[in-house]
Amino acid sequence: MSKPTTLGRGQAAEAGTVATVSVLVVGAGPVGLTLAMELERHGVDTLLVERNTDTTRHPKMDVTNGRSMELYRRLGVADDLREVAIPTDRPTRVTWATSAVGWRLASFDYPSVDETRETIRDRNDGTLPLEPWMRVSQVILEPALRDLLEARSEHVRVQYGWALESFEEDVEGVTARLVSADGDRRRTVRARYLAGCDGAGSRTRQRLGIGTDEIDLRRMLVRELGLGRTAAMLARAYRATGERPMDGRIYLVHFTTPDPEIFRRFGGVWHLQSPEGWTVISQNDGDTFTLHAPLGAGTDADRIDPRKFVYERVGREFEMNVLVANAWRPRLTVADAYGRGRVWLAGDAVHQVPPTGGYGMNTGVGDAVGLGWALAAVLQGWGTTGLLRAYEQERRAVAVRNRAAAARHSAVRGAVKAAHRPAVHGERPLDARARRRLGREISDLGNLENEALGIELGYRYDTSPVICHETGGRAPRQTMDAYTPSTWPGARPPSVLLPDGRALFDLFHQGFTLLRFADHDVTALTDAAAERGLPLRVVDVRDPHAHTLYERDLVLIRPDQHVAWRGDTPPADPLQVVDRVRGAGG
Repeated sequence: MSKPTTLGRGQAAEAGTVATVSVLVVGAGPVGLTLAMELERHGVDTLLVERNTDTTRHPKMDVTNGRSMELYRRLGVADDLREVAIPTDRPTRVTWATSAVGWRLASFDYPSVDETRETIRDRNDGTLPLEPWMRVSQVILEPALRDLLEARSEHVRVQYGWALESFEEDVEGVTARLVSADGDRRRTVRARYLAGCDGAGSRTRQRLGIGTDEIDLRRMLVRELGLGRTAAMLARAYRATGERPMDGRIYLVHFTTPDPEIFRRFGGVWHLQSPEGWTVISQNDGDTFTLHAPLGAGTDADRIDPRKFVYERVGREFEMNVLVANAWRPRLTVADAYGRGRVWLAGDAVHQVPPTGGYGMNTGVGDAVGLGWALAAVLQGWGTTGLLRAYEQERRAVAVRNRAAAARHSAVRGAVKAAHRPAVHGERPLDARARRRLGREISDLGNLENEALGIELGYRYDTSPVICHETGGRAPRQTMDAYTPSTWPGARPPSVLLPDGRALFDLFHQGFTLLRFADHDVTALTDAAAERGLPLRVVDVRDPHAHTLYERDLVLIRPDQHVAWRGDTPPADPLQVVDRVRGAGG
């Protein structure tokens, strides 16, 4: 019979032993690493395993939005991550052009992180995130997260080169069998919970038998966005240009070059985008770039010469070193469920979207924090499994919302492609007029995919069973482009700087926080929390501006920085409030 053992840091269990942990996290991408950080914050014994022997070589994302940076600040790593990101004094530009050596059609300019911080301080009206966004490739972000986790963890072990082979669940936990990357070794881990952060092809999700709601982009546009004419526009564009129809695949070439000036015809550009459908991303504002371009129907991706593929699109040849080249297919997928019992899922395992808007990893960071604090609450005994069921309800609704936003942004790119004509590449006066016309259309369509603060900050858990919802009044409407500050239950509350310069968010406790903006006796509520073991700290705030933004005298904030309850007087039945927010009520 195998004997149980508890792993020390960096140790892998020997054959014939069964390692025991509280949580086994499968998949060490950004979501799995963030989940492990969240569990570390709550002191939960965790093993994080990754089937690959090292961090990713694929540049899967290049922007961490303001909400994710707020959550990384909450985890104490935001400043560390900015050390490896694009420098904070660099402005950001998105430019549409006929080619890298052609004509500019339109540009969208954005301030640097430093300038955005000044705007946040000056405005201080709750409409902006506490943290500006961050530009960094996943190739750089992943090892940075790993190194921070390994350097600071007391409760988390990270082990690469181990994949989940199978698992069995029972009422007390999960028995997982892991296999080494070379297939020569196997080991068993016994965990109270298993968290699958193992990507779009999630073995965890497949073994649970959970299906996915995957829909075609064109049908999504027709059904949810009212843009059914886009398909006809694209068909007309293909006929007009003689271009073969696309089959939905994208070809990626990740490369370095000692000649980065090829992409600086239009100044420092983050995204150089063509109306023909391709985008070149400057990954480090230096020598590293990634091209994404649509493939024609029937194209054999394995026969593509990556260098020639890049040259044909940017308009000239130059010296380059190809790091990664492969075809991929954008998907609009949300899982039918986020887990059950002792096994739960997060990140790409439960949702995949096109990169327009950057909602893939950023949605996953919210998943990681939401799942992490719920698991910690259950393991520590003050939370119930109702928190895990609520996690699915809350985060799945966000994924569906973000999927619609990503589809809308893709539709804008499709509309630009449909409006493209070969004349924009010509030298004649009429060709110049065609370029001006297309540039105006692009400017009118805008660049909401990099400006949608309402999507990033305005999501709200309106149907969550662990939120104390209000029966009177009307929840503020959140649009895609703007965030309306509010403490309506379920919302992310507004970020505000206090007169002494402190950020109110920085005063939130790792458990629950009761913000008290006026003198009220809250002893009954704190006693109820103590009776149930719910961690609660009362924070007194006597700033009229913050009080106005927070709308009530008392506001209860969850560990994930969402409003759980609010009122102008203490609750009449404090135990009912406490039980609801810990998953034991309703």
